[in-house]
Amino acid sequence: MSSENGRSQGKPPEHGEQLALIRESVREAKAKAPKAKPRTWRGAPLAKTLPVARVLVDKGPVHLDRLWDYAVPEELDADARPGVRVRVRFGAGTRNVRGGRREGGGLLDGYIVDRVAESDYQGPLAAIAQVLSPEPVLSPALYELCRAVADRYAGSLADVLQLAVPPRHARIEAEPSPAPLPPPGVPEPGSWARYPTGPAFLDAVARGDVPRAVWTALPGPHWPHELARAAAAALSSGRGALVVVPDGRDAARVDAALGELLGEGRHVLLTAELGPEERYRRWLAVSRGSVRAVVGTRAAMFAPVRDLGLVAVWDDGDGSHSAQNAPHPHSREVLVQRAVHEKAAFLLGGFGCTVEAAQLVNTGWALPLAAARETVRAVAPAVRTVGDSDEARDAAARAARLPSHAWQAAREGLKHGPVLVQVPRRGYVPRLGCERCREPARCGHCAGPLEAGGADGALRCGWCGQEAPPGWHCTECGGSRLRARVVGAGRTAEELGRAFPSVPVRTSGRDHILDTVPDRPAIVVSTPGAEPVAEGGYAAALLLDGWALLGLPDLRAGEEALRRWLAAAALVRGQADGGVVVVVAEPTLRPVQALVRWDPAGHAMRELADRAELGFPPVSRMASVSGPPQDVADLLAAAELPEDAEVLGPVPLPVTAPGRPRRPGDPPPGERWERALLRVRPGRGAALAAALKTAQAARLARRDGEPVRLRIDPPDIG
Repeated sequence: MSSENGRSQGKPPEHGEQLALIRESVREAKAKAPKAKPRTWRGAPLAKTLPVARVLVDKGPVHLDRLWDYAVPEELDADARPGVRVRVRFGAGTRNVRGGRREGGGLLDGYIVDRVAESDYQGPLAAIAQVLSPEPVLSPALYELCRAVADRYAGSLADVLQLAVPPRHARIEAEPSPAPLPPPGVPEPGSWARYPTGPAFLDAVARGDVPRAVWTALPGPHWPHELARAAAAALSSGRGALVVVPDGRDAARVDAALGELLGEGRHVLLTAELGPEERYRRWLAVSRGSVRAVVGTRAAMFAPVRDLGLVAVWDDGDGSHSAQNAPHPHSREVLVQRAVHEKAAFLLGGFGCTVEAAQLVNTGWALPLAAARETVRAVAPAVRTVGDSDEARDAAARAARLPSHAWQAAREGLKHGPVLVQVPRRGYVPRLGCERCREPARCGHCAGPLEAGGADGALRCGWCGQEAPPGWHCTECGGSRLRARVVGAGRTAEELGRAFPSVPVRTSGRDHILDTVPDRPAIVVSTPGAEPVAEGGYAAALLLDGWALLGLPDLRAGEEALRRWLAAAALVRGQADGGVVVVVAEPTLRPVQALVRWDPAGHAMRELADRAELGFPPVSRMASVSGPPQDVADLLAAAELPEDAEVLGPVPLPVTAPGRPRRPGDPPPGERWERALLRVRPGRGAALAAALKTAQAARLARRDGEPVRLRIDPPDIG
């Protein structure tokens, strides 16, 4: 027997009785505040003040898109604050009531939006089961923003919050965020001095004003530093800054520029490459006010920056700015809303100019910010065009699939540095166009793209579905033959390797994207959007198969082609340094002429005028409804659309073959879907979205057929 056992035997008996009494009192205390899972809080007292919480349940269907009232137990009163994550019971029947509390249903996560004194619901309430975290992640400003985005895009608030608030990591929440640094000094204009109104824009942001500008950036490597200076100007006023770019490569460049200008600790980078834990750590630092400058990709548009003073978006025409998950918000539109509601400055920049950006200028909501024509001509490369008549003037050019001028430009450029060759992405399905002049074939009824469908090869409109009259003729040149073909980047690299056997050939595309290439002679074959940055700039660039980009089955094919070309040409040295760009496309086409003149804003304004004449977005608001034919018809019949709403279609969508990759929005493999387009005049977009959302919610509540896919402002209307 050990000495400890011996001592325990020698204890007085009343000692054991005291321990028993203590254990019994602990049991009674636990019984008074039930903590067993699942927690029903049956019989537990409620909070003395504001005993009702309005909770947003994290459940996506639009017919459940509302706030639900829950009782707040007294034990959770201190932690159950607006903005925190909670777990609640959802789906309990009205007959499952015990002790004045509704019980049953499944456990779901949610957010407390508000605390109120009493509920509008007269029946018994279920109690909040658990406060998952006392961290208030849903601020009132973020809630209002997500609510506005959900209403604009006919989606549910829960779906938007999944895009806006990252998943929780308890260990990261327990870590303290660093103390905020004092505001930096007002930055020097730097390369903004090249723009007549650039320094004035920075001064206005630094003063705390809210200027709005559509910025046509000069070609070259300076744009990340210019965005960094704009963000630094906002920080110098004691406010925050948010910069959203299309991809991680652009975000890394702006991040490096901000670090160089501001030092460490004043900004964070938010991209998917960080991983969930590190991303949440940085997001919490922003939410807590430790950091007031954010640069990131699409999801960063919801970053909860305190005292927001500037929102900036770069290259808004890039498809990466549109979320792939419902309800598909676009970074530009979200940042426009934030600029208005949070009274922040707005900067929309890019080498190109979208029609939506032109509309912001045309309506006076924003002012243009561009360099003088003399400055543009000095820093932009020389642009040469090659039409069909120039495609095969010598044997060497024919072997490399290059026109004579393009082959000569590549040969001369390789003497001084790398040469960029842009080839349309493999898999593009161009719409039909005239073989002679490349003018797209359009429907005479609604100006939609004509497609060859059916066994008879008849031409039908991709929008309204009407069959084109026999004997099609081009309205521009009178030609009667159509054309559609494209050659991929892999084959182009092989052909160029044979044409220039002594020069290394590198490729950059979806499978392997290069960030940079050295300043040595080399041929870099890239698909649009994957062009690496060359140290010192490319000596020349060849933009091949321009007609394939111009022939994309989309209303904005010309705008997109010009944007792709400008992005590649901006990587080339200026004309004074011998930089040359050769574009293989018909010289008379509007996008080609805009590239030659380096006038993206003028091209966007002319496109906007054409859209206004035809009633196309962004002058009008449009929505797409796609799904099984009967479900699409039922939704359109049930929706109380605005009186002036125009329905185009429905038309059948291409059937997705089993085993082939699906793009976002494609039908399930083997299923036959249809799509209808709905168009309303300006100012009626909110009514259209509300009508479609209400009809969708009613069908889901009745379980009437399959849900259809709704998309407001679809990027690919054909």
